[in-house]
Amino acid sequence: MARSASVDKSRIAAFSVFADLPAPELNELAGAMSEVEVEASAKVITLDDYGTAIFFIEQGEADVLTDSGEASQALGPGDTFGEIALLLTGQRTASVVARTPMRLLSLSGQDFERIRAHVPELERSLRQLGLERAAR
Repeated sequence: MARSASVDKSRIAAFSVFADLPAPELNELAGAMSEVEVEASAKVITLDDYGTAIFFIEQGEADVLTDSGEASQALGPGDTFGEIALLLTGQRTASVVARTPMRLLSLSGQDFERIRAHVPELERSLRQLGLERAAR
């Protein structure tokens, strides 16, 4: 996975999870995110690993794998993953494998903690998403 810094806020505003964020929070978030390039068939996150980042899919497709390694859900542009581990459990609840080359936007746990006080709507939105998924 190759990382690069600096993400323009117009790129993150396209994600539905950020739809209701006020402009100051979008600016704060844009400054904390980085771009990640992933090759096809690469494992992006692994079940039970410690969660260190939330990922937002800008391009490409991935599969969420069950404990047995079978694809249980397909993810694509606009989807988010990794929020449960970062905000709720600390551990990854699934593995995610790239089906195609992907471009992701990433928010590390360290950067999230740094900006957390300035982005209350972001935290509320991501926590709600995580709670909904964890209940499935």
